[in-house]
Amino acid sequence: MTERKKLFAATFLTSAILACTSPHAQAAQCGSSAAGYAGWKQQFAGEAKAKGIGANTISALMATNYAQATINADRGQRSFSLSLDAFLAKRGGAAIVSKGRQLKASQGALFASIQQRYGVPPGPLIAIWGMETGFGSQRGNQNMLASIATLAYDCRRSEYFTEHLYAALQLIDRGVLSPSQRGSMHGEVGQTQFMPKAILAYGTGNLENAGNALNSTANFLRANGWKPGAGYQPGEPNFAAIQAWNAAGVYQKAIALMGRQIDGGE
Repeated sequence: MTERKKLFAATFLTSAILACTSPHAQAAQCGSSAAGYAGWKQQFAGEAKAKGIGANTISALMATNYAQATINADRGQRSFSLSLDAFLAKRGGAAIVSKGRQLKASQGALFASIQQRYGVPPGPLIAIWGMETGFGSQRGNQNMLASIATLAYDCRRSEYFTEHLYAALQLIDRGVLSPSQRGSMHGEVGQTQFMPKAILAYGTGNLENAGNALNSTANFLRANGWKPGAGYQPGEPNFAAIQAWNAAGVYQKAIALMGRQIDGGE
């Protein structure tokens, strides 16, 4: 064997060994149906244990069922392709603005405190609150852990939801969330629908409480570049913070418009 071939053989062998021993090679394998979910959980449980997740929390993960309703919802998010007018009509934009103005007046002390602390005015916070849960009336009734675990297993966005699954497991370990926590289809929880990673980074208390959820939402916006006193319509400095909250363009424009109307603009 020539020296060049020996070098090639050695390089190939080293690459093969690294591939077999890399974390990615050992990662639990995603799937696209319920059939592989039990096996994935078994693999993922070993990874979670190695990362320090507690035994009781891992047991809770192992007890979850494949959330078919979550998969169906994830495949059917058609409202985000609507025009702004159609989206607002579908989501009850006029009712959100009307109720939002009432809440701004009746809970003025709360919103003044939030604005003083984070620089975020009531309008966009109230718009998010109304859009996400109808001001707390529709927080979802899905098992949060099952929803996020199913999406972490599903190949469509496995990497994204795996990060949220680890965050959810940490929150359960710490007692911040319960293994039986209920939420929306993608695992969002609380009055303004936080995902687990966002709870870890920006949560300021029990998010089922409206005051905590609104403070946490303002904390999120401020951390994502909100500048006190600047505008938040498309093209203005604070619109980027609204974009960080939700990736759908029509949602972003709806929040900005409703927020302006709640804050007293037209």
